[in-house]
Amino acid sequence: MTAPRPAGLIQRYREELQVRHYARRTVKTYEQWLRRFLRFHGRRHPREMGSLEVNAFLNHLAVDLQVSASTQNQALSALLFLFRELLERDLELDGVVRARTRKRLPVVLSEAEVKAVRQRLEGVPALVVGLLYGSGLRLMEALRLRVKDLDFDRRELVVRDGKGGKDRLTMLPQSQMVALRQHLLEVRRLHQGDLAAGWGRVLMPYALARKYPNADREWAWQWVFPQQKRWLDPRTGAEGRHHLDPTVVQRAVKQAVADAGVSKAASCHTFRHSFATHLLERGQDIRTIQELLGHQDVSTTMIYTHVLNRGPLGACRA
Repeated sequence: MTAPRPAGLIQRYREELQVRHYARRTVKTYEQWLRRFLRFHGRRHPREMGSLEVNAFLNHLAVDLQVSASTQNQALSALLFLFRELLERDLELDGVVRARTRKRLPVVLSEAEVKAVRQRLEGVPALVVGLLYGSGLRLMEALRLRVKDLDFDRRELVVRDGKGGKDRLTMLPQSQMVALRQHLLEVRRLHQGDLAAGWGRVLMPYALARKYPNADREWAWQWVFPQQKRWLDPRTGAEGRHHLDPTVVQRAVKQAVADAGVSKAASCHTFRHSFATHLLERGQDIRTIQELLGHQDVSTTMIYTHVLNRGPLGACRA
């Protein structure tokens, strides 16, 4: 019997990230940075490289490609994980040219502009944007909501495994309640049809699929915003339905912004910024907004006081 082929570098790198419960998007992004690093150095094995090669790659990003500081730091984090966690080696990062950090104010829509854009949305994208603006969610946080995360009686929703792997509680907007209930009735009919056809499964987080083998068919675990098409995993044969692809909402928002005649560079994330800014304008305290947004440090939330041009005390004024 032929011995199994040992896992390659990229596969081991990916598995090491997954073992540490890094988000799927982070795993994919870090893997892309590893591939770019290897291509930059002629596909040499990282065991043959070290600080000089990492510094050269980071300098290339900053000087030749002129990437942003956040992009360069993301690449650095991916390479630090490779050397420190997978290869168990420390790096000397002296002499790295740092990309310029630019302090930018977030794009914020006025309440009239928000209304104009939302009036031009319909269907599921309109519901998703209603949560981005009414609950302060990031786009992927909204799309990854499961039925059990919504509490209509308490007017709350739970964001599971948000940025930084944290859970948080935020408000469920009153204006969305009726539309969301009607939407969930349609999603439930879809799910019941899937079950009758032998489908009806969703992906479960971490090892819960093994711990609760039938939970992936239960109503509580279904996506609030499922895709219209079913998926089939060619490796395992598992069948089910994934959550809505973010590009569906992004394209709808882009078109709605254009149709509304809004000249600002607004995107899905703009509604989260607008949520925080409008709460400040209504006199909500900065600490509450920090908790609703899930910011680890209040200094991150303070950026919205600069948008208002009212200084740090602006959040205390009516």
